[in-house]
Amino acid sequence: MRIGCGYDSHRLAEGRRLIIGGVEIPFPRGLAGHSDADVLCHAIMDAVIGALGVGDIGTHFPDTDPRWKNAVSLELLKYIVELARMSGYRVAWVDSTVLAEQPRLAPHIEGMKVALSQTGIPEQCINIKAKTNEGMGFVGRGEGIAAYAVCLLDKI
Repeated sequence: MRIGCGYDSHRLAEGRRLIIGGVEIPFPRGLAGHSDADVLCHAIMDAVIGALGVGDIGTHFPDTDPRWKNAVSLELLKYIVELARMSGYRVAWVDSTVLAEQPRLAPHIEGMKVALSQTGIPEQCINIKAKTNEGMGFVGRGEGIAAYAVCLLDKI
């Protein structure tokens, strides 16, 4: 078994869609980034990459590479889950936390689990928690959204 942890954060910006866990959430601002800036997918990817010991998201999908401009993060995660499988591992468990002052994320969690399961991680092996930051820091001021994830890989 191997364990990895991941983190990601992005600024909220006008003119962007808000995509978290592969789900578009109605909100006047979205997350700014080179890809669709899906903080939850990015945190999970970083956790899997960390468990594999093969760098980080920037190693695999550098924001200087035009191929990844506006990339769909669910597709990137699918690639990383397949990389784990090709390395002899399966994603056995993901636990994650998304920090957002607004919008309220709880109503979207089940949809996120379904969307994330399309990457090859079994839905029953995904846990997602939504938290506010109690008005503190960049999340609390509504400037951005962050996510943390931990994953467990099992040898196939």
